[in-house]
Amino acid sequence: MDIAAWFAIVGLLLFAMAIGDTLLARLPLSTSMLYLAAGAASSPLWLGWTALDLRPNAASLQLLAEVVVLLSLFTGGLKLSAGLSDGRWRLPLRLAVGSMVLTVLFVATIAWLVLDLPIGAAVLLGGILAPTDPVLASEVQVAEPGDRDRLRFALTGEAGLNDGTAFPFVLLGLGLLGLHDLGPSSWRFFALDVLWASLGGLGIGALLGTLVGELVLYLRRRHREAVGLDNFLALGLIGMAYGTAQLAHTYGFLAVFAAGVALRRIEQQATAKAVGTSPAAEAALASDDRSHADRVATHPSRAPAFMAHAVLSFNSQIERIGEVAAVIVIGMVLWSLEWRHVSWLFVVTMLVVVRPLSVLLGLLGSRSSWSQRALIGWFGIRGIGSLFYLAYALSHGVRGRIADELAAIVMSVVCTSIVVHGISVTPMMAAYERRKRRPPRP
Repeated sequence: MDIAAWFAIVGLLLFAMAIGDTLLARLPLSTSMLYLAAGAASSPLWLGWTALDLRPNAASLQLLAEVVVLLSLFTGGLKLSAGLSDGRWRLPLRLAVGSMVLTVLFVATIAWLVLDLPIGAAVLLGGILAPTDPVLASEVQVAEPGDRDRLRFALTGEAGLNDGTAFPFVLLGLGLLGLHDLGPSSWRFFALDVLWASLGGLGIGALLGTLVGELVLYLRRRHREAVGLDNFLALGLIGMAYGTAQLAHTYGFLAVFAAGVALRRIEQQATAKAVGTSPAAEAALASDDRSHADRVATHPSRAPAFMAHAVLSFNSQIERIGEVAAVIVIGMVLWSLEWRHVSWLFVVTMLVVVRPLSVLLGLLGSRSSWSQRALIGWFGIRGIGSLFYLAYALSHGVRGRIADELAAIVMSVVCTSIVVHGISVTPMMAAYERRKRRPPRP
């Protein structure tokens, strides 16, 4: 199809989303469902405007998914203002480690025993499907930094952490398939791919987020420099955190998430002594008076809130654009999958048995309520993160029948998740919010 027609269609879709976003918020629909339908409609499944094949384009799809996930991870980190000593971190840590390990174990066992996949491919499938999605789960995540809801904090923190903690299982699966060096007795895997890559990524991201935040605030408050272009600050910090982590052979996803958390903590610590800074920062952002915004950006007490709000606002907008591109692409490649390899019983089991059971076991003994555990178990949304790991596996040597099976199974889970979670998120979260507002029984 002509490029001009594509511009017109994509522009119309974005315009429709802009004017219909508030309407969709009240309906049992999600924007991702519409993006997915638009992508599928443009493929040979219907109109035939595009013919994007997943496997030959795996490297390009990996890059697209990588960029979108990075933007979302940084945004998620910026929304979490709790310090590391805050007890709310226990839930996302238990979900991102304990529940995720259980998910990999359950998926790998089913894939090996029922789907008849080799053990390496079964573990790889578990690693690909284990992480929840930071991009498509915005409706159930923390809406603003001051939100102290335990459910939303847990889902946001889990999505930020497990996109990195799933990487060792992907590498383990590739290693068992002979496509990644695990080292003698797997020592290299445990020492480098698990311990160093995970802890190093978190440390690099936290350090860079702290240093960048402190430097920018120092320049603004003391010298009235480094003002404006907060979008470059966001993209620059994402690039530095991810690039440095990758060069150090650590997990860049964890680094970017940690950088966002650290930058927000700098703002929280700096504004703890001041009162009323955030409303002033927001008013300055909404003002057309550039000089007024600059004055707030360099004000000794208001500068931290202004910086954090500006970075979060820009990143949230560009994240939505990335979501549009990635989900449309998912719809575009559906025609190229070998659907005969899909076990729909496995898809249902993954969403309604494996995820809830992993959450239930992972949160045993926690302070979360049973209703919160049920919602966390249901909203294990799979999406762009799984697309990234699938494309990563395909571009790192997975070929033949295994590649066909993995692609069909993963994309069937992702598409089903987009639809069923998109339908259920609005009524279920509305009911949850109503229950929270009810006065306690005497």
